[in-house]
Amino acid sequence: MSMIQLIYASRPFGFDEAMLNGILMDARRCNARDDITGALICRADVYLQLLEGPQAAVDATFARIAADHRHLELRLLSRRSVTQRLFPDWAMRDDPARSWMWTQQEVAGGAIERATDAEAVAIFERLAGEPTG
Repeated sequence: MSMIQLIYASRPFGFDEAMLNGILMDARRCNARDDITGALICRADVYLQLLEGPQAAVDATFARIAADHRHLELRLLSRRSVTQRLFPDWAMRDDPARSWMWTQQEVAGGAIERATDAEAVAIFERLAGEPTG
């Protein structure tokens, strides 16, 4: 079975804790069902998410996210084949941006548009190495 890792960024529409909790609850339920793992870094001005798992399942999940009204200005940052997962034990790990590398001013100034594939992957590699809790 072919496994991929996909990273995207989007701008939240109407961000608040209730909406974030709803997204995480849906993601964890659907991802566990579809053998997808990953992580979501979130802040009021940006979502950055990594999805990993079977190619067809990750692509279908990304298509659902692209159609979701809670995500604006969706931008695919990385899509690559992988042989192992960064977040094998997480249907969806969430990080309240404490590991974020761009300030709000940098995001507003186009940091996401200028981000390379390697920069996007490095953010999640760093998060995968951080303790949880």
